[in-house]
Amino acid sequence: MAKKKTKVVVTRKLPDATETRMMELFDVSLNVNDNPMSHDQLVEAIKTADVLVPTVTDSIDADLLGQAGKKLKLIANYGTGVDHIDLNKAKEGGITVSNTPDVLTEDTADMTMALILAVPRRLVEGEMTMRAGSWSGWSPTWMLGHRIFGKRLGIIGMGRIGQAVARRARGFGLSVHYHNRNPVHDEIESELEATYWESLDQMLARMDIISVNCPHTPATFHLLSARRLKLLQPHAVIVNTARGEIIDEAALTKILEAGEIAGAGLDVFEHEPAVNPKLLTLDNVILLPHMSSATFEGRVDMGDKVVLNIQSFIDGHTPPDRVISD
Repeated sequence: MAKKKTKVVVTRKLPDATETRMMELFDVSLNVNDNPMSHDQLVEAIKTADVLVPTVTDSIDADLLGQAGKKLKLIANYGTGVDHIDLNKAKEGGITVSNTPDVLTEDTADMTMALILAVPRRLVEGEMTMRAGSWSGWSPTWMLGHRIFGKRLGIIGMGRIGQAVARRARGFGLSVHYHNRNPVHDEIESELEATYWESLDQMLARMDIISVNCPHTPATFHLLSARRLKLLQPHAVIVNTARGEIIDEAALTKILEAGEIAGAGLDVFEHEPAVNPKLLTLDNVILLPHMSSATFEGRVDMGDKVVLNIQSFIDGHTPPDRVISD
């Protein structure tokens, strides 16, 4: 008699290669239409699944996990961030959680660097001017931006992505500074020629560009508060490719409206997919639809990790990317 396959429920459409492999290995329920699951659909999923494969768009909170069936033993998250999952409640219920680290590091760092270049040089403004047919010819003083060579970049969060951003920044002649819970290893700091700031306030007040690259946790919620945003210099630019909740979006909008900082590049927002309507009216902001990790290669690599985590768990091993709650 053939062994009964593990029941896996996937909440969103994944790359074809990933879904095909899952079909081969598991009894999988796919979301072919890619419509985000409702709360009721998620409740049904966690009651019937052995393994749930959610994404950042799914709120796997304590209330939902409290309704999990006895079958659910693994949440194999499709993504690196797990702030949408109540890890403590999962642990209480004996549910293992895994994620997909590392594979999105370079893609996210690429997009971060793109925004670091695009905001000071007003690339989107220039492109929109061309599309609107408003360009009347070259002028010595028109559409002036700022060079980034020789400027100070302050990185908040010097993990894998922060370090990848730092390596790119060095190639563009930026001076690298960072704030982290702890200094990175001496060898890494030396390689990146990076300066550690124990005080985030002091670093913010001295940087030309700020890049947010830390995870969203209770400790980092509104880490860039209204008070801290006021510390930025008038010519400063802020870039966020991490999580929208790390910045007080309402406060950021106000200082951008007032011209108290030069600009911002945002790929994430505090209340996604909603965006503060006032941000949409500002020329000094580049807004992207949470696409810093959106590459074909990265998405397939994420799927490979999900499959490996599930298969390892089924085989009685600890998933290689198990998330440990604090």
